[in-house]
Amino acid sequence: MDFSFTEEQKLLKQSVIEFAQKEILPGAADRDEEAKFDRDVWDKAAAQGYMGMPYPEEYGGGGASVVDTSVVGEALGYGGGDAGFCLSWGAHVVIGGVPIWQLGTEEQKKKYLPKIASGEWIAGLGLTEPEAGSDAAGLLTTADKKDGYYVLNGTKTFITNGPTGTVFVVLAKTDKDKGPAGISGFIVEKDFPGFSVGKEIHKMGNRSSPTSELIFENCEVPAENLLGQENAGFIQVAMATLEWERSVMLSAAIGGMEVQLEQCISYAKQRKQFGRPIAKFQAVQFMLADMKMWLETSRWILYKTAWNKDQGIMDTMTASLSKLYITDMSIKSAHNAIQIHGGYGYTKDYPYERSLRDAQLGVLGGGTSEIQRYIIARELLA
Repeated sequence: MDFSFTEEQKLLKQSVIEFAQKEILPGAADRDEEAKFDRDVWDKAAAQGYMGMPYPEEYGGGGASVVDTSVVGEALGYGGGDAGFCLSWGAHVVIGGVPIWQLGTEEQKKKYLPKIASGEWIAGLGLTEPEAGSDAAGLLTTADKKDGYYVLNGTKTFITNGPTGTVFVVLAKTDKDKGPAGISGFIVEKDFPGFSVGKEIHKMGNRSSPTSELIFENCEVPAENLLGQENAGFIQVAMATLEWERSVMLSAAIGGMEVQLEQCISYAKQRKQFGRPIAKFQAVQFMLADMKMWLETSRWILYKTAWNKDQGIMDTMTASLSKLYITDMSIKSAHNAIQIHGGYGYTKDYPYERSLRDAQLGVLGGGTSEIQRYIIARELLA
């Protein structure tokens, strides 16, 4: 067993950290305060090739492995200090782009992937609805086939990249009597007739990542934009993205936890109370020790999930463990960072209150912690 990164991966990580510290970190707090998506920052990251990391080179991508792409996400989280940017990046690369790469026809891949890989077009996934969150298979958006088109009607909500997106993978019911077995996937462009962006949703965290409703009112989607097989969209999209989402989209949290720990160690050595650095107090030492434990266990379960995907191993248990554990530990790590900094940690002068707000999304989005526990228990008892 080899738990080490290659020299190429180490160099990749360092180069991304340096880019993120220079181009993403400045203004991160302001973007959070203003709930602002900065297209200039996005374009600079795209110019580095980060928006197309895993896609084959023939479609304009970097041909990177799941592990390599996770390394990039971790480095963006470590150097950039902007969880919202990382959320938009992950939604674009993984749940927006990967289904087209994995399930699309050759014509679909040639049409869409180069623009997604270059970052010119921003991608996203239209799944969640007002009445279909954890019960994603209970969605109500419909797609009826008429005269060479599928006509979509319904509303999606909590859609990352909704206000800025150019193309979305959208799930809708093509057979209303078959439940999850009657759901199909579609590639929907923002300019298709009948498609519109609904109200923008203002969140407690990840505020530089725009979120909104997507509205479909007799939206005409060409039949050739059916993604994968009709009535197989739910399981196909889930299978295509599961381990990607449980590794790449969580990787930035690992970087965030690491930089938090480093900053807390530095602060604890400098901050004095009762005539000595607070690092001398066992209570603080224990908090730092816990943060290190959470960081390292999170990192290795994430890269185990990524490695499994690269090896073609479908491991639902490990993927759900990764999602459950990392998101819970991100909250705990941010809480400890605030506690170590005391009153200062509670202020906007330091990034930790923002880290705590950002981390809360992890236990809600992409399958709640309760759903992950259900999946893990189901696998144990199968």
